[in-house]
Amino acid sequence: MDEGFNVTYIIIGGHIELEKYRYLYFVIILTVYFLIISCNSTILCLIWTHRNLHEPMYIFIGALLINSVIWSSVIYPKLLIDFLSEEQTISYSACVLQFYMYYSLGASEFLLLSAMAYDRYVSICKPLQYPTIMSKSTISILLILAWTIPSSQIAVVAGLITNTQLCSFTIRNIFCNNTIYKLQCILSRAQIIRYLFILVTVLFMPAFFIIFSYTHILRISYRSSQAVRKKAAQTCVPHLITLSSYSCLCVFDVMAIRLDSDFPKTLRLIMTLQLIMYHPLLNPIIYGLKMKEISKHLKRLFTRAKQC
Repeated sequence: MDEGFNVTYIIIGGHIELEKYRYLYFVIILTVYFLIISCNSTILCLIWTHRNLHEPMYIFIGALLINSVIWSSVIYPKLLIDFLSEEQTISYSACVLQFYMYYSLGASEFLLLSAMAYDRYVSICKPLQYPTIMSKSTISILLILAWTIPSSQIAVVAGLITNTQLCSFTIRNIFCNNTIYKLQCILSRAQIIRYLFILVTVLFMPAFFIIFSYTHILRISYRSSQAVRKKAAQTCVPHLITLSSYSCLCVFDVMAIRLDSDFPKTLRLIMTLQLIMYHPLLNPIIYGLKMKEISKHLKRLFTRAKQC
């Protein structure tokens, strides 16, 4: 606690042998951050500049990539600073802000994936009604809801956390996620209920909706022609790969606080690094390679680059 300015500082205690490997960590994280920005930005530029990619499916992919870039930017700059600093600390208010941004954007990812599942459901199960249902206004509403629902719900939680009494000042992670709850003297029943409510609305409900949508897609595809099955595979497989990987990492993040004392520090660091490194890079790679139209434009882009 800094009495002069009445600022509480939190020690970031999740690093392992930082004194020995700080420059190696810095180079790796800086390289990954550069790759995240460049890969996501490349696909975004392709979607922006080519008119045949101005369709709902690609708009949702673009929104997902934007979300990944912002989400990574909440974590990486502070990580890079910590690697080169003698002390790894953060003010409590900044820690709460990072917690808020991390989870609001993370929950938005699930809602964006739900919107993409709905888009694929309408495209494959109701193709004649697709232009009417997936209008510009529908797309705008889905995008607005995907970003505003989590941010408004988690803002309430962040506001309550800001005003709680702290009994610990060290988090067992390399950034501020749900381990911030371990700093509180008492975790009230009301906080637990609110936390579970948010999990249901921004995690479990979208997950059930996605399962419902893909169950219908599989049923319709199975009864349809080979062309329909091929279209379903081309557009749905990348989405399912992204969804599966993200879901597994989210389960770890949710369970980590419940098993805090049972998680070895090294395992926690490895899983955390997978969450912040693997997933933001997976999106542009999967959609760039597996989506036929995006892949086509990428090949043309690289061909021109080689010629130059």
